Formats: sequence, structure tokens, C-alpha cells
Amino acid sequence: MKRRVKLLVLVSTVLCSGISCSSDRESGEEETKTAKKTVTKVLEYAPAFGQFVNELPLYEAGDTQESMRVKAEKALVKNEVITLGGFGGYVVFGFDHTIDNVPDKRDVRILGNAFANNAEPGVILVAYDKNKNGMPDEDEWFEIAGSEHHNLAVIENYRIVYYRPTKQAEETPGEVKEYMRWKDNQGNEGWKTKNQFHQQSYYPQWIKADSIAYSGTLLPNNAVEVGSSENSWQLKAFAWGYADNYPNTREGATIDIDWAVDKAGNKVHLPGIDFIKIYTGLNQEAGWLGETSTEVAGAIDLHLE
Repeated sequence: MKRRVKLLVLVSTVLCSGISCSSDRESGEEETKTAKKTVTKVLEYAPAFGQFVNELPLYEAGDTQESMRVKAEKALVKNEVITLGGFGGYVVFGFDHTIDNVPDKRDVRILGNAFANNAEPGVILVAYDKNKNGMPDEDEWFEIAGSEHHNLAVIENYRIVYYRPTKQAEETPGEVKEYMRWKDNQGNEGWKTKNQFHQQSYYPQWIKADSIAYSGTLLPNNAVEVGSSENSWQLKAFAWGYADNYPNTREGATIDIDWAVDKAGNKVHLPGIDFIKIYTGLNQEAGWLGETSTEVAGAIDLHLE
């Protein structure tokens, strides 16, 4: 009897060795086993100015836009921190599968380095690859409408330009108040400070142009000075819906794909997402803390976690 069972199994294996005999269930199981719950690729990395720019990841002489993208990818794949710099600096990353939009559940955990009273919120956009071309096309991006979405202090279509620091400003040791000039489309302009703690260039060194521009949704300032000492600055977290806003283990670090809205602010329903874009949502400095810069360390599919 045992020999007969072995023979039947052998016949079955031979008959079903072709692709046509594979069951949907078996294919589905194989996909589940091979899918990674974390980031697998970085498509773009474009930080703005910042005290950690050229350090996270490290710029080395000869690096290009592409080599810095690769460095950012290597970091996020390992859940290591990269900086986005000041307002508008961004990263675009993707996964090896579509993250499902599960009803009434949060779908993705966004990793950063936030901790109590040190939130540096980044705006999150998501994209579903509806045409399956492996790229996030412009009409596929939708913003995650966080807790400040209806705040009247929010400025939509905000645009800022940063100008390369002079050689003198770069070489001056210690704090430099008038380090980097900037101006925006709201009639504001001024200088970004170079602090005493980080003396490398704050301008992305692989960028050849003498100015860089960014645009997006500007969130309300969250910096609060709670005392008279230089250590009294706090960066308050928003309620929900932003990157680098809560510690990674907190529910506040997760998002629901159903929070996505179109450019007119209308809710949209996506079956899932393939790509995420995050950019720094604040244009502020907080005393000795310097500029507010969103940091990202990857993302996790909560349905595979």
C-alpha cells in the first residue's frame, strides 16, 4: 500500500510540473513568502538644505545625484536614517509588492527618529501603480490628509528657493547667522543659520546649480519655547497623519491609505499603494536645535508585519 501511494504522488508531480497545473493558492502562498514588508527601492532622493545634509547619507567627493540615491536606498532597505533637510526636501521609495488597503485598518508604519517633544513632521503622499508601469506617474500621487489638513494656517502650493552659500560663509567657523539665503512665494525671505554643531556644508554638494526650489503643503510651525534657557525648545507632534511625528512604536507613526485625498481635497479610494513620497512640511528654526528637518528610516507594510 505504501508503494502505491508513492507512485500516485510521483505521477501527480510529473503531470503537474507545468505552469498550467499550478494552483492560484500555491502561487499566492509563494508571493506572500517572498514579499518583503519593508522598503526595497528608492526612486528619488532630493534633500533641501540642512545640518544633517551631506552626512545622512554621507556625501563623498565625486558623488552624483544617482550615487546619493543609491546610498539613500541602501540606508532605507536597512531601516537606517536619512535626512530630508528643510522644507520640501523629499524621498520617493517603493516596495516589491502592492500594500493592500484593508478597510478600517491602518496599513503602513512610517519610520523616523522622532521622540517625545521632538517631532519634525513630514507630509506623506502615496501612489497606486494603476497602469503597472513600475513608476509613480504624476496623476497617481495623492496626499495623506493628516490632522492639520483643515487648519487655516496651512499654506497649499507653498514654494521656497534656497541659494548656495558663499565660499566665505562656508569657511567661517562656528555659528553663521547669515549662512544661506532663501525666499518664498509668500513675500518672505531671509537667512538660514549654520550652527556650531555641524560644520559641513548644508547645501547638497552633488547639486551643481546655485539655487534649488521646492514646493508643497506648508504645515503650521510646531516649535514652542517653554522657558528662557537655550534648551527650552520643544517640537510638538501633530495628532496624526505625518512622518517623523511620533516614535516608531506608537500608533501615531502609522497611516491609513483611506486618508488619501486628491488635489482638490476630496477623499479617494485606492485598492493599495506601491510608492510613498515624503517631504519636510515645516519651514522653521528652533533656536539651538536649528532647522526642522524630517528624517526617514523606511516603512513597514502592517499587513505583513
